[in-house]
Amino acid sequence: MGYWKKAVILTASFWMLTGCVQQSRQAEYVGIDAAKAIAMAAADVSENTATFTTAELEERNGIAYYDIDFSVDGKEYEYDIDAISGKIIENQSEHIDSVAADSSVASTTDTTANTASNGQVTIENAKEIALQHAGLSSDTVTFVKEKLERDDGRQKYEIEFYTSDFKEYDYEIDAATGDILSFDYDAEQYASTETGSTITEEKAKEIALAQVPGATIEDIYEWEVDYDDGRLQYEGKIYDADTQYEFTIDGYSGAIRSWEAEVLRR
Repeated sequence: MGYWKKAVILTASFWMLTGCVQQSRQAEYVGIDAAKAIAMAAADVSENTATFTTAELEERNGIAYYDIDFSVDGKEYEYDIDAISGKIIENQSEHIDSVAADSSVASTTDTTANTASNGQVTIENAKEIALQHAGLSSDTVTFVKEKLERDDGRQKYEIEFYTSDFKEYDYEIDAATGDILSFDYDAEQYASTETGSTITEEKAKEIALAQVPGATIEDIYEWEVDYDDGRLQYEGKIYDADTQYEFTIDGYSGAIRSWEAEVLRR
């Protein structure tokens, strides 16, 4: 067996083992929804009155925990909850008026409250939008991040989740309109063996263009043949209308290893 082939197999095996360990470990966690329920129970509030701004998995000093932030009736709550035991590690709350001196905090909180009360986009809405776009259902994925952030004056939700077969999805969704601002797809694992034959550049381009309805070969404006740990891959970018797509395609199986889409600022 040649050096490069050994390297490819060893590398793929390492990442497969790493991914299995990480997901096996996360399988022990209580989950974001349970952590949110724990926080709301501790605050003695109900889910239909809470507006969540952050719900994500974090790690500090080797301890995995959920960062849960929400507001109810002019009061902000912040909880850190142990990811395995569900125990509340730390919590604090304060009235929004008490932080009015911090204009950025006040602005974010007020906008969040207005969005929820107007029946527009909530974190749950954003999760549904992301799942529908990915063609997945909530019972087939594990969410690791649900967060409201402000970027260049625009509020957006960051939604991240993964599937049981090592696919990771990251979405940015406009908090006012529900539009998908960007999304990333990463196949953390892909076929680690190959027959020795490769797909052609033309075939790889066809695979990429098939993901963007109406796109043609002229819409590919960057293209590169590359090797990752000795494994052939094709990288490129497609520009279509107001969206930029960046992708990596495995040179043997034709599998899309990564796919990013970004809606350019209108």
